[in-house]
Amino acid sequence: MEFLSDRHVQKYMENGYVVVDELLTSLECDELRRRMSEIVEQMDVPAHCRTTFSTYHHEQLKTQGSTDYFISSGDKIRFFFEKGVFDERGEFVVPKHRSLNKVGHALHAYEPLYKKVTHSDKVQGMARKLGLVHPVVLQSMYIFKQPGIGGEVTPHQDATFLYTEPLGRVTGFWVALEDATVHNGCLWFIPGSHNCGITRRMVRTSPGSVLQTDFIGTERDYDGDRFVPAEVKKGGVVLIHGQVVHRSAENVSSDSRHVYTFHLMEAQDTHWSADNWLQPSEKLPFPALYTE
Repeated sequence: MEFLSDRHVQKYMENGYVVVDELLTSLECDELRRRMSEIVEQMDVPAHCRTTFSTYHHEQLKTQGSTDYFISSGDKIRFFFEKGVFDERGEFVVPKHRSLNKVGHALHAYEPLYKKVTHSDKVQGMARKLGLVHPVVLQSMYIFKQPGIGGEVTPHQDATFLYTEPLGRVTGFWVALEDATVHNGCLWFIPGSHNCGITRRMVRTSPGSVLQTDFIGTERDYDGDRFVPAEVKKGGVVLIHGQVVHRSAENVSSDSRHVYTFHLMEAQDTHWSADNWLQPSEKLPFPALYTE
């Protein structure tokens, strides 16, 4: 029996996203959360690498754009923090397990539990149902959306950061490890916006530049009334077209909203831009999704 139905595919093609229930069991979600808790407990991040993650344009350039810690994280597991969690000496002012925005970008390569989920039969079946011939895994992240301080993610398109020629070759898998609701910061989408192209790209700058990334173009202004919430039950997944406009609000609730997310690219007849911040490396070429 196919996990992804024809109706799911139709919604994805029409809207640029679709919510699919029960990719993971509750136990599998808990196992992923437990393993991440162990990773966080063991983390040792030097003060100069304690990088705040933001989706605001100027803050992205000031933080991620000016540090090698971010741009070289594609083949590593690294830690990115919420605003206001360090004092002036770079020491934690909150418990460290409450300090993180996300962990990325190669959990799928080095952590067996996350690798198992990424390459599961269900995920491979979904990719085949979407018509992907030679999908590769670009990156993976664990996103915390901490209670009370989980930051806003401003309206954006994934293709801004993961650019391909032609466009439309990137799909995100956003797996809810807890219920994601309008109260704790679920995703919101503009249905059909994946058909409108992109107007902004994050690119690598020339060697020797103060900033290692910059933006070309600007994000459009979006009517907030056009966004539709996509609540997801624990274990469900949202499939996200690389060009669909989406956002999430701050988490002002007392509940966290943990997510495991990864991106696939159809590699057949696709050019991955050498200007993208994320690049395959000798250590970690983009791995094929299909195991047989």
